[in-house]
Amino acid sequence: MKNFRSRLKFSKQERRGIFFLLLVIVVLQAIYLFTDNGYWQRAHSDFAIDTLAQKRIDSLKSVLSVKDPMRTQKFNPNFISDHRGYVLGMSIDEIDRLHQYRAQNKWINSVEQFKKVTQVSDSLLAAISPYFRFPEWASKQRSQNSDVRQGSISVPIADLNAATAEDLKTIYGIGDKLSARIIKFRDRLGGFLVNGQLYDVYGLEHHVAKRVFEHFQVLNPPQVKKININTATKDEMVGLVYISYHLADEIITYRQKNGRIDSFDDLAAIQGFPREKIDRIKLYLSL
Repeated sequence: MKNFRSRLKFSKQERRGIFFLLLVIVVLQAIYLFTDNGYWQRAHSDFAIDTLAQKRIDSLKSVLSVKDPMRTQKFNPNFISDHRGYVLGMSIDEIDRLHQYRAQNKWINSVEQFKKVTQVSDSLLAAISPYFRFPEWASKQRSQNSDVRQGSISVPIADLNAATAEDLKTIYGIGDKLSARIIKFRDRLGGFLVNGQLYDVYGLEHHVAKRVFEHFQVLNPPQVKKININTATKDEMVGLVYISYHLADEIITYRQKNGRIDSFDDLAAIQGFPREKIDRIKLYLSL
């Protein structure tokens, strides 16, 4: 028994070694338990995942997973949400304008009104407007507007020469560029003399011009001092929007060969003369 007890005695160095061995075993066991239960991942998830980037990725995935709304079914544009507006291609500002308008308890009843409120581009409007579905009462209102255009209901017409760029942009098909171009052309003319001059604005299609005439027409034409085509100098002729330097030279050459121009029909015989615009050009000329 005495020998057995002597064998259980350890030196100080041996006891220290046993203590450190047990400590290592306990530490390893604790690490195993923490990693197995996901504690480490939970404790440091903020460092492992960029939450903002993940939200953006999830948002993009949700957009890609949504079917094209323009190919699925028609919809009422009054109820376009932020997400649907984004999918349709609308900008944040355009969506905000729609929501601000609806917040006033106002309703959009037509494609033209949608463009006026949201200020979307013509190309986007052309792509999404065929899928608009307005309520029945809005259809009746558009029918009444059609009666107005046909003359069964009178509607006040504003003066085209007094219309501002903002006024013109209320017409479906006219945006910032076309409205500015119309104003610039009107200024060069000194004011429209007849409605038909609106067709001479570069880039303005005839069916859009006809929409303008439903709301704006020449009511107060300016006073114009006509120039004598037989005595006018080159600079005087070039001062007219419709006559270029080359055309002015051709007119002068024609006068030199023929003595004088006896009728406006003679102008059609001059090389390069825009025959289709003779009715507008002669408003500024005399014989």
